[in-house]
Amino acid sequence: MAKLNRRSFLRDTTLAGAALVTSGIAGAEQTAPVLRSQPSSPQKDKLRIGFIGTGLRGQNHVEEALLRSDCEVAAIADPDPRMVADCLQLISEKGGKKPAVYDRGNFDYQRLLQDKDIDAVVIASPWEWHTQQCVAAMQAGKYTGTEVCGGFSLDECWQLVNTHESTGAHLMFLENVCYRRDVMAVLQMVREGLFGELMHLEGGYQHDLRGVKFNDGITPYDSGVEFGEKGFSEAKWRTKHAVHRNGDLYPTHGVGPVAMMTNINRGNRFLHLTATSSKARGLHEYVVNHPKGGPDHPNAKVQFNLGDVVTTVIRTSNGETVLLSHDTGLPRPYSLGFRVQGTKGIWMDVNQSLLLDGKTKPHAWENAQSWLDQYDHPLWRRFGADAKAAGHGGMDFFVFHHFVECAKRNIAPQIDVYDAATWLAITPLSEASIATGSSPQAFPDFTRGRWTERKPDFAFGDTF
Repeated sequence: MAKLNRRSFLRDTTLAGAALVTSGIAGAEQTAPVLRSQPSSPQKDKLRIGFIGTGLRGQNHVEEALLRSDCEVAAIADPDPRMVADCLQLISEKGGKKPAVYDRGNFDYQRLLQDKDIDAVVIASPWEWHTQQCVAAMQAGKYTGTEVCGGFSLDECWQLVNTHESTGAHLMFLENVCYRRDVMAVLQMVREGLFGELMHLEGGYQHDLRGVKFNDGITPYDSGVEFGEKGFSEAKWRTKHAVHRNGDLYPTHGVGPVAMMTNINRGNRFLHLTATSSKARGLHEYVVNHPKGGPDHPNAKVQFNLGDVVTTVIRTSNGETVLLSHDTGLPRPYSLGFRVQGTKGIWMDVNQSLLLDGKTKPHAWENAQSWLDQYDHPLWRRFGADAKAAGHGGMDFFVFHHFVECAKRNIAPQIDVYDAATWLAITPLSEASIATGSSPQAFPDFTRGRWTERKPDFAFGDTF
């Protein structure tokens, strides 16, 4: 790995708007200080936001902004004319002012970032664009929010951390499941000791995405067997990862909430993981058996590399274990598969039940709802009515609300760049583990040892 000093790093990351920095960046060789959350200017009354990526997820964020009086959709950038048109129609229907449009190819988002009047950007582009767009946005001094995915390399995780530390620009990882209502109630219960000392936690992404990965855009979901250039929306780009890669490609919905419960990067850290993959059959069977497919369809000849079920086990510094599951190519109901288990009890979301030693009947599940109601998080008590109009059961309101309020104050978000780097790293580490016979893979310490000093800060009380 070639050593890189700060001057050359700043030079190279400035060029990253056009392409990812490819020179090696070894985290231990960087010496930039961790910048703290100090507002650098008075709080803004209204945030002018640019949106990079206006596909279906990007439009969710645009809609959240349109519902707020303290936000302006100032600009959008996307090379896909259909998605730009759909987004402009959404803005018009909601009574918003027409934004500046940057649609002249894949790199036109760079012109958006040159607009000095834009305060913040939200990135919801295909996964492979996230890092270079985040780096370019922070280099441009924009408060940056990025949609979730899995990382491609540890190098890019360090790029995010190093760019934040060298520029002072903040990055928020927009992991909405951290704000799921039952998850936040369980977080309250964890903090009040109802589960005792935590031992084992589980989460994952268990979602039948065959109708997303194969989609010709004629009807939503279950609409064909096409992907790539013939695909619609995520089928244009997401499916190719299943062709070429094998690992936990989408870990953050599962790991985000349990990372907050175990204070990762705030008194605790991930040490190492091992990952194992099943064989790959689901996507092939889908193409062969679909009315628009069949054994002679060209996509029936595609060799998919992604195992149908990928299981990852993580060990923490404090001794907890975390099990993550990635399962998107087989028929199944949707579930993130959360489990929180400690010395005094257990909660599982798949059966919406818990057991609390001495508080519920021994050796028996009890419906968890009354407990979740009792420990409903103050944020949900305060903003539950506002969240009703938001997507994903209200989670989208909370993640966007936190982004906006932090950006207005120019302070570090509670899901920050160190969380982003740590959670993104699960993907390349799991790929490396599977490729080497499920060998252990060590996590970098993206905080450079400061996890021992950083204090838990996520969702305490009714912040904002």
